[in-house]
Amino acid sequence: MSALEITRLDAALPDFDAALNRLLRRDVEEDDAVERGVQDIIRQVRQRGDAALIELTNRFDRRQVGAVTELEVPRCSLETAPNQLQADQLGALTTAADRIRAYAVRQKLESWRYTEADGTVLGQQVTPLDRVGVYVPGGKAAYPSSVLMNVIPAKVAGVPEVIMVVPAPGGELNPMVLAAARVAGVDRVFSIGGAQAVAALAFGTATVPRVDKIVGPGNVYVATAKKQVFGHCGIDMIAGPSEILIISDGATDPDWLAMDLFSQAEHDEDAQAILIATDGAHLDAVKASMERLLPSMERREIIAAALTRNGGLIQVQDLQQAAGLANRIAPEHLELSVADPEHLLGFIRNAGAVFLGRHSAEALGDYCAGPNHVLPTSGTARFFSPLGVYDFQKRSSLIHCSPGGSAALGATASVLARGEGLTAHARSAEYRLP
Repeated sequence: MSALEITRLDAALPDFDAALNRLLRRDVEEDDAVERGVQDIIRQVRQRGDAALIELTNRFDRRQVGAVTELEVPRCSLETAPNQLQADQLGALTTAADRIRAYAVRQKLESWRYTEADGTVLGQQVTPLDRVGVYVPGGKAAYPSSVLMNVIPAKVAGVPEVIMVVPAPGGELNPMVLAAARVAGVDRVFSIGGAQAVAALAFGTATVPRVDKIVGPGNVYVATAKKQVFGHCGIDMIAGPSEILIISDGATDPDWLAMDLFSQAEHDEDAQAILIATDGAHLDAVKASMERLLPSMERREIIAAALTRNGGLIQVQDLQQAAGLANRIAPEHLELSVADPEHLLGFIRNAGAVFLGRHSAEALGDYCAGPNHVLPTSGTARFFSPLGVYDFQKRSSLIHCSPGGSAALGATASVLARGEGLTAHARSAEYRLP
């Protein structure tokens, strides 16, 4: 096999900043045709409801649905889905679910109050969302791990009803996806996908209930639909291509690092995999490992394309400079493959998930470590966080004024309101003054 083409950068060179900017520039141009197509699909579902769902499902998923009732997976099929799996498959699902749940429980926000000296009570009431929709890709792609990651935090938050939608091209549903839905606690499953499924969840039909928030990954049509319905309901995020950034001190097995880079590059051609190290010879060794291992990979064409387009091997002066670059890149996944990862972690501010030490492969986080694998991409880790229980809870402020507290606060509010020219505000507060 010919040498793998991957960008090589040196932070000591004068053109490094410009070269890094070019490597990180992965702007995806919006497709006007997709935008218009999604708008039309949403409009059809809003106007014609179930009839549009049947028509669009038959067209896009090559099905022959005659009645909308055929789009809901029977409860008995959901309940018996785990029985269709091999013992090791069900065991893996159960183990992953238990670990995700144990982590999520620690994220749960609780209500709180405090009482001031005059008896005024202030606080915050935390309540779960009433109903959540989870989108799961279908067809050739089967992501039971995404079912667990999106559903379990919602259930830990106390969401009473979780609705899952998953396309079934040709009428086929993946048994592991259904089993994961059962293990995670999904309440209802509809075999619909694409922008029409997002529209049905956002606005509701006679059969598909309207939800308060839509979470879960999907293709460009699903992502575009989520953007367009935002405001009518909440969404988790608009996720971009997968990313991994590894900082190595040169002592990690090059084969390990090569495969860690492959693990994200194999998602699709737009994925990004970058390795930062202080030793140029170490970067050479990892590149040699990639070239040797790539022919054995089932998705080698996708991996090669992703590494050629967006991959990078970056040499830096020291690990502190590497941490600075990591904060600048703000990756979805960050591996600190160094002797003292806890020390280096002290310099890290921007990352979706941080994997500490040589034995913490990013792939473990994708499936079963416990923390959520729904993470900010495209540099949004600078201001955004992983999906968690808190995304399925809402907070209400509580204000219970005592007579004395009302008098004290009313005087202050009156001055501020009149300063803003809002006299009704001022008089509302003043009416309660002694």
